[in-house]
Amino acid sequence: MANIKEIRDRIGSIRDTMKITNAMYMISSNKLRKAKKQLTDTEPYFYALQAMIARVSRHIPDDVEDIFLKTTDDIPFEARAKGYLVLTSDKGLAGAFNHNVVKAAEEHIRNNNKLVNYKLYVVGEFGRHYFTSLGLKIEENFRYTAQNPNMDRSRDITSIILDDYANGTIDEVYVVFTSMKNSITSEVKLEKILPLDIIENARNRYRIIDAYNEEFIFDPSPKAIIDNIVPNFINGFIYGALVETFCSEQNARMMAMDNANKNATSMIGELTKQYNRQRQAAITQEITEVASGAKALKRAKAAKEAKLRKQSSR
Repeated sequence: MANIKEIRDRIGSIRDTMKITNAMYMISSNKLRKAKKQLTDTEPYFYALQAMIARVSRHIPDDVEDIFLKTTDDIPFEARAKGYLVLTSDKGLAGAFNHNVVKAAEEHIRNNNKLVNYKLYVVGEFGRHYFTSLGLKIEENFRYTAQNPNMDRSRDITSIILDDYANGTIDEVYVVFTSMKNSITSEVKLEKILPLDIIENARNRYRIIDAYNEEFIFDPSPKAIIDNIVPNFINGFIYGALVETFCSEQNARMMAMDNANKNATSMIGELTKQYNRQRQAAITQEITEVASGAKALKRAKAAKEAKLRKQSSR
C-alpha cells in the first residue's frame, strides 16, 4: 500500500491534470459557441440555394446535357469509382469522435470497392495518419488545419473534387463527417453529393404539373444556370460539413473533458479517504508508541525505586 507521501503526490498530480482538462473544456466551449453561430448564419443561404436547384431542375428540358444531370444507374454499384471526402480533427482527446468517422469510411470502402476504384480526400491529421497506417492511398491531402473551417477552404476542396468528377475519374462522391443531433449526441453521416439526387428527384416528381403551373425563363441557358448554382451548392454542403465536424469535435472534447474531470474528482475522493486512513493509522501508531514508551519509563522508574528501597532497607 502506498504511503502518505505517495498518496499526497498523486492527489497533487491529479489536481494539476484537472487544471488542464478544465482549461480544454472552456476553450472547446468557446469554440463551439462561435462555430454554431457560424453555421447558423450561413444555413439560410444554402437552404435557399437547394430550393432553387430543385425548382430549376423541374423545368430543365430533357435534351440538355450536363455533368450534373448524368446518373450512374447504368453502372453496377460495385464498379463505380467512388470518391470519399473524410473529415476528421487534427488531434485526439475527443472520445470516439475520430475513430467513428474513419471506421465508417473504411467500412464503406472495403465493402463496396474491394480496395479498388476509390479515391480518398482527407481533411485532418488524424485521418491522414489513420489511412496511411492502413496502407490506403490518399488522393489529396489538404494540409491546412481542420480547426478553422471557412469558405476559402471549402472552395478549394470543391474545386479539386469537381475537377475529378468532370474528368470522369470518379463517378460518385461521398462526404463522411460528424453531425451534431443535439448538445449531447452526434452521429456519423455518409452523404452522397454527386451525382445530385435532388436534381433527379425534382425532374421526375410532379414535373409535368409543376412545369405548367409556373413560368420559368432560363437566361442565358439551362446548362449555364446548372453549371453556376450546382458548384455553389456543393461548396455550401462541404462548408456546412466542415463546420458541423468542427462543432461535433468541440462538443465531443467538452464531453470527454467533463468525464475526465468527474473521474478525477472521484479518484481524488478515493485517494483522500486512503490518505486519511493512512494518516489516522500513523497518528494512532505514534500515540501507541508514546503510550508504550511512557509505560516503559514508568515501569523502569518503579523498578529503580524498588531497587533503591531494597538497598536502603539493608
